[in-house]
Amino acid sequence: MACYKPAMAARRGNDFEKAFKELETIVQRLESEELPLDESLRLFEQGISLSRFCHQRLEEVEKKIELILADAKGQPRTEPFEPEEGLDEEAEDVES
Repeated sequence: MACYKPAMAARRGNDFEKAFKELETIVQRLESEELPLDESLRLFEQGISLSRFCHQRLEEVEKKIELILADAKGQPRTEPFEPEEGLDEEAEDVES
């Protein structure tokens, strides 16, 4: 039965990616188009649903990471994220 877990995890990861891309598309449409009120409301509701799904998936992944990093006593061990050198400069270039 363990052989199914990677396939299920990949599918759930793909679901996240699809939902996130769809959410980006909705945001772009709402920001750039003059839409009728009903269409805007429908897209907004859909976006909220996608946002909640993505947030839930991110929380699940965070919990899995904490379990993986748990110390010998089973206590979650968190470490601050430190981006690799050079990535900060690239991010600044993109923001400019």
